Amino acid sequence: MPGGGTDKGPDGGAGLSRLPWFSSLVLAVFVTVGTGFAAEAQPDREPLDAFARVLLLAGPALLVLRHRHPVFCVFGVALSAALYLGAGYPYGPIFITVAVACFAAIVAGHRAAAWWAIGLLWVSHLLVGHLLYPYLPPEGDAGAPWGPEVGVAAWVVAVLVGSELVRVRREQWIHARAERAAAEARRADEERLRIARELHDVLAHSISVINVQAGVGLALLDSDPEQARTALTTIKAASKEALGEVRQVLDTLRTSGDAPRAPAPGLDRLPELVEQAAAAGLTVGTETLGDRVALSPGADLAAFRIVQEALTNVVRHSGSRTAHVQVGYGAGVLTLRVDDEGPATGDEAGGGGNGLVGMRERAAALGGTIEAGPRPDGGFRVKAVLPLKPKETP
Repeated sequence: MPGGGTDKGPDGGAGLSRLPWFSSLVLAVFVTVGTGFAAEAQPDREPLDAFARVLLLAGPALLVLRHRHPVFCVFGVALSAALYLGAGYPYGPIFITVAVACFAAIVAGHRAAAWWAIGLLWVSHLLVGHLLYPYLPPEGDAGAPWGPEVGVAAWVVAVLVGSELVRVRREQWIHARAERAAAEARRADEERLRIARELHDVLAHSISVINVQAGVGLALLDSDPEQARTALTTIKAASKEALGEVRQVLDTLRTSGDAPRAPAPGLDRLPELVEQAAAAGLTVGTETLGDRVALSPGADLAAFRIVQEALTNVVRHSGSRTAHVQVGYGAGVLTLRVDDEGPATGDEAGGGGNGLVGMRERAAALGGTIEAGPRPDGGFRVKAVLPLKPKETP
């Protein structure tokens, strides 16, 4: 319930401090003083005695619990007001406590309780003023006229409608806040996935090259030291490249609004991928079809990472030492195709099997598709089709 929470905090009294003591005290003073002034203008009503004072203070006292026990509060306040009316005391601001209790109950979601409580109070007012007045104080009361009942009805409707409007507005605010929180959580999840894909693609490719070259270096360390030295040089270059790209990915975790320190990689760095693959013992042929178009940064990065991951999988899992990369610029689409002649080696060479998942996620984020599987004539093929969106010009 609004304003609820635990009854006790770490200090044992935090729950009490959350109760609306101050506002209830202000209402108690206002109702007591205001009723005193109202009584002076109503000499025909019963004078304010001790019982009247108790009933006047009962409403504000119950309002202290309006957030934690709104149903009990609204019925208790309505009952105290009904007893006050039945005892023939002067009309006055006691009805403000009823309005506050009704408002708290409706906003807390207990609409039926609020409507019943204020409805029963209104019925008791009608009975006292128009039917039971001969049997109730003050003596000689001639009953209430029907004309003012229109104002009373308008007051009741205003209290209920106003409370309902606040309740609806509050629910809309809570819903909007929940949607904002969910959207922020989704953005955070998407950012984590994006960073995870980037790190996977960067590390998987570089570590695969390092793994292959480390095996070559160990095998040739005694028989061919010069070739082993070349393998170690390749490892050093690949690790340096990996560190640079990891730093670039981690730069996105800096303070929001900071610009990246280096541009994201794109298909213009395809020759670098070919050189890195060559260092791992893989010969890669490249082919470009159609007129090249400058891509948006997101599409360019996705295309680069898809080709990078496909070549990494060839290094890891294929017995073929050759691969072919085809980049096609067509009518509204960019087509990427990476082929190797196989067969699969069955070796893991590191990695957790997330490469194809990451490629599909990248393609899906741009509205594209990925097909990966064995070729009819042997080997393996990865084919990506991405919507071709030209790079936005400032």
